[in-house]
Amino acid sequence: MAAPKKGRRSSGSQGYPGRALAAILLAMVALTGGMFLSGHTTPRLGIDLAGGTSITLTAKSNQPNAINKTNMNTAVDIINRRVNGLGVSEAEVQTQGSNNIIVNIPKGTNSKQAEEQVGTTAQLYFRPVLAMAANTSASASASPSASASGSASPSASASPSAKSTSSASAAPSASSTKQGRAVTDGLKAASATASASASATPPASPSPSASATASTGTLDTSIPNDLATKFTALDCSNAKERANLNLNAKPTDKIVACSQDGTEKYILGVSAVDGKNVSKASSGYDTQQGNGWIVTLSFDGTGSKDFSKITSQLSQQTDPNNRFAITLDNEVVSAPSVTTTLSGSAEIYGSFTQTSAEDLSNVLSYGSLPLTFDKSDVTTVSPAVGGEQLHGGLIAGAVGLALVVLYLLAYYRGLSFVAVLSLVVSAALTYTIMALLGPAIGFALNLPAVCGAIVAIGITADSFIVFFERIRDELREGRSLQPAVARGWPRARRTILVSDFVSFLSAAVLFVVSVSKVQGFAFTLGLTTLLDVAVVFLFTKPLMTILARRKFYASGHPWSGLDPRALGVQPPLRRVRRPAARSEVKEA
Repeated sequence: MAAPKKGRRSSGSQGYPGRALAAILLAMVALTGGMFLSGHTTPRLGIDLAGGTSITLTAKSNQPNAINKTNMNTAVDIINRRVNGLGVSEAEVQTQGSNNIIVNIPKGTNSKQAEEQVGTTAQLYFRPVLAMAANTSASASASPSASASGSASPSASASPSAKSTSSASAAPSASSTKQGRAVTDGLKAASATASASASATPPASPSPSASATASTGTLDTSIPNDLATKFTALDCSNAKERANLNLNAKPTDKIVACSQDGTEKYILGVSAVDGKNVSKASSGYDTQQGNGWIVTLSFDGTGSKDFSKITSQLSQQTDPNNRFAITLDNEVVSAPSVTTTLSGSAEIYGSFTQTSAEDLSNVLSYGSLPLTFDKSDVTTVSPAVGGEQLHGGLIAGAVGLALVVLYLLAYYRGLSFVAVLSLVVSAALTYTIMALLGPAIGFALNLPAVCGAIVAIGITADSFIVFFERIRDELREGRSLQPAVARGWPRARRTILVSDFVSFLSAAVLFVVSVSKVQGFAFTLGLTTLLDVAVVFLFTKPLMTILARRKFYASGHPWSGLDPRALGVQPPLRRVRRPAARSEVKEA
């Protein structure tokens, strides 16, 4: 008969506590190393701590139902792209209520220029493309040319766009931009392809006798020499250069422009159609022609007449002069080609996804929206005020932490060593993660966020108390320390998880339904709650398992916090083996 197997050591922090401790210490080292390597050794401060300018924009409209969630979100996206283009990478743009947009611009930026940018309505124009090229410093990868085109109706559909006149054509890479959101693949497919040559230059300006004018019914493709020089020197990969490009340009001026991702540059003619004349733009899936997701736009009377005129002129040109650029704030959103005269409505198709088609339709819709914004409030925030409040908050937090430590020392004595070390580990993880989240997702530490971190001290301390009390309950039942830790942990674990789940759920709901700085409190509270679970499972429990093997704690030293006499431990039950009854020998 095989000998019975000995009990296996359980996996995880109970059987191998050293592994759990090594894992969390390795995570701390990695986060600290990443913090120093990235150069962001301190958390990014919010406007209330760093100072700056807070601008409140209130939307107004003469048309009912124009101020809705979709239009407000589109406006936020445009304003965010504007301030980011000025190099204000730490600005916060978000909606507040149903008709307000809050723009927080931190100290150290040109707040006056930013205020002028965010207070104006987006300008949407349709301009003919006179010349185009890949940006000199932008990488390009070879791909088929775009297949975007316009169509008036199914019976008058336009053919796919022609390939670039260059012998080698390339499309921009799909990397994200430094100036706000990245252009999606669908928009890239609908955009014109550019020449792969880094030294591409615009065509020479034709002589006055050869150049056509708009008055003759043909397209004016002449390019002034100063514009050609500016086009050659333009670097669209520079976000600040793009932001300061064409600040004072008029619709009647020819301009140089960049694509939103900075990989292409254009010379554009005068505005042929104003975005205000777009009456409707929508996205949908083309089931009849099989073009996939398309963007449909229609014009009012004036826009229909202007669009018919420009498409008639463009259809007589060759690529790239048969393209019209859709510009938003003088940046090219899309540049489809035209091969037939269009009027009233048009369709733009290419390799759109549902998201990219909706993005383009929102951009086109915003140019026609009767939304204007009033600066209802412009406040300059001094860092001194926030600094004083932060100083007071830190003092309150330090006093609260000191009271917690004193309570632990007085009541738990030696066990307070475990609690204090766990608090230190939790604080280190919180600090490093906050420092890394600043450049990663734009997280800014404001006063409500500091309050959330202070509240988290109580949540973390509560987890320790639950665990310690479960161990003491097991000791009161007469068990020794190691079995008490092993048996008390499952019961404590359930209580800790339920408590932290409720706390995290509250933080998540508050983050979703709140706005502005209250979200900072909710985010910090949720983050520290998750870290509490990690610290208790990977540090507090393994450390307690190791200390339970030490004589100081296992013997119940009076200063260990596990003194049997102080806990009223019952003596262990002694089982006395009864002697077996003698069997009487029966006589035969």
